[in-house]
Amino acid sequence: MTVIGVHASHEQVHPSELVEAVQLAEQVGFTAAMCSDHISPWSERQGQSAFAWSWLGAALQATSLPFGVVNAPGQRYHPAIIAQAMATLTAMYPGRFWAALGTGEASNEHITGAAWPRKDVRNARLGECVDVIRRLLAGEEVSHDGLVTVDRARVWTLPEVPPPLVAAAVSPATAAWAASWADGLATVLQPHDALEQTTDAYRSAGGRGPLVLQVHLSWAEDDETALDIAHDQWRSNVFAPDVNWNLDHVSLFDEASKHVPREAMHGPVLVSSDPGRHVAWLQDLIALGFDEIYLHHVGQEQRRWLEVFGEKVLPQLDVTPKVAAA
Repeated sequence: MTVIGVHASHEQVHPSELVEAVQLAEQVGFTAAMCSDHISPWSERQGQSAFAWSWLGAALQATSLPFGVVNAPGQRYHPAIIAQAMATLTAMYPGRFWAALGTGEASNEHITGAAWPRKDVRNARLGECVDVIRRLLAGEEVSHDGLVTVDRARVWTLPEVPPPLVAAAVSPATAAWAASWADGLATVLQPHDALEQTTDAYRSAGGRGPLVLQVHLSWAEDDETALDIAHDQWRSNVFAPDVNWNLDHVSLFDEASKHVPREAMHGPVLVSSDPGRHVAWLQDLIALGFDEIYLHHVGQEQRRWLEVFGEKVLPQLDVTPKVAAA
């Protein structure tokens, strides 16, 4: 049995509309949700980027769903601030919050004016942040001098059970490295062999906890419209990870994606007007061993696809609720 959740894209949809979307998602049968955490969208055409942590409090109050967030502590966010935010949400909504921690993208992190580090340095910085966050969530007063600096920080309002800290990783090397500290692995849609290599690397290195997958899809009443939506909204996201990590401004993503053809959307995005086709794709992904799959319709209009998937897709899958962290 697999958790089928919905992904709320702050880069594309106004936060008030996203609250309405997750309420509808719960009504039609989705059993969990997660969201992005950006200060900048991937394209001018997307046109939004609300503050995830404010929104999470509203979304948790407005539904009974568990929520996750993809977060990059260490540059734009000090780890003590993230620990406090996590602790507050988990204290208010026990067992319903988790975070997928990653090394981030320059498009969000450059705003501090600090240099954008190499990937190996970003990994080391994330490792320090994870240690700081875990110690703060355990109630310690923490001081740390390294790639991040912490001076006598303490989080005073703590949950009874700390939230899971999942690793966000797209490569086998990063997944294997994260196995030493993560409570699960979150990755994004890739060809099946690449997904298997990443999850195998995590498990082979001793990685524990759930395997979580984010899936980008585009649905409309006809295939051409579904492809148009994907091309308009998501063509800035079809590049290799190094490009997405290192471009540092929305204008550069738009320039880089000027000549991406419509056909290139197939693969990075599951594009079809046929709910049955989406069922088959998701069944194949479930068969790879993912415990939780979060669906992101890349269009800005959310209501209709949620209604259709609630009626025609979710009943064909063996959907289960997410079990609270113990």
